[in-house]
Amino acid sequence: MPQPLRPRALRPGDLVVVASLSGPLHAVYEPDLEQAEVVLERMGFRVRRSPLLEVGRHRWWSAASPVEIATEFNALLRDPEVRAVIAHDGGQTALGYLDLIDVEAIRADPKPILGYSDISLLHLVLYAQTGLVGFHTDLATPGLGGHWQAAPVARRAELEKLYSTLLTSTEPIGMLPAAPSWECWRAGRTEGRLIGGVINRIVLAQATPYALPLERFDGAVLFWEESGGHASHVWSYLQVLRHAGILDRIAGMVVGIPNAIDGLHSPDASPTLREIVLDVLGDRDIPVLGNVEFGHAGPNLPMPVGIRVALDARQRTLSLLEPAVRPSTVTDPVG
Repeated sequence: MPQPLRPRALRPGDLVVVASLSGPLHAVYEPDLEQAEVVLERMGFRVRRSPLLEVGRHRWWSAASPVEIATEFNALLRDPEVRAVIAHDGGQTALGYLDLIDVEAIRADPKPILGYSDISLLHLVLYAQTGLVGFHTDLATPGLGGHWQAAPVARRAELEKLYSTLLTSTEPIGMLPAAPSWECWRAGRTEGRLIGGVINRIVLAQATPYALPLERFDGAVLFWEESGGHASHVWSYLQVLRHAGILDRIAGMVVGIPNAIDGLHSPDASPTLREIVLDVLGDRDIPVLGNVEFGHAGPNLPMPVGIRVALDARQRTLSLLEPAVRPSTVTDPVG
């Protein structure tokens, strides 16, 4: 099994670029983006916006055409001063430029790419192609500048410290802070590499030439969440993973808090998300932890793709056993 490709740890004063990797920036969200920049600066980083991140710039539902976004993204990947890239928002564009990404630039100088939603497609594909650890974290505008600001002060401070540690520390974070929402849906304990994202993006990624080979799911802890659509869609996506053989290979599952999914807990005796998951898993005896805070429902706990974790569903714990970044070396580009 290939080893994860870890970026070097960020240092104080390193440059983090906020980029339009998918959706556009609407004028109403400019204050949220400004607040996100404040959060990143408080963590000790310099912050810059990418040129495509302009209020009102758009092409259809995207910030720009796939070629334009890929061109700018590749420039950021090749720029030694840029030490991390955080997506301003999600959207519906990443699928259009998967074949245009400079993967050799990633291998030569791996950098943290932060985000979720549509960005989880990038995490999966780049992990498949290069082993790059994917930083499945909050987006800049709706996350750091939005959900975080609506959270209690103590929670904001906890998240800020957690993200800073994720990006700068070469020691494992260990146990993630649990919340009362976490539920044991099937008891058990396991260790494995985290793989996942939005469930519809997992399915889409596996339909491309950049899919993760099935053996990369052997012993993995699959994490996923969904936003929008209908409960039957989630059931169908899980059935795709079953038919693909993925559910027969994983060692555990972590499910995020659902967001705006029709047909859950409805008056016509529709199933709960737990019932849907257990229905598709059948007699596969793997631990399942549900309602964990990552995804569209609110502030995200970091879920680094490719990092080994320990999952104990009965005890409702999830621990990061490895760091997401590595120490600097003399051959690293100077930012």
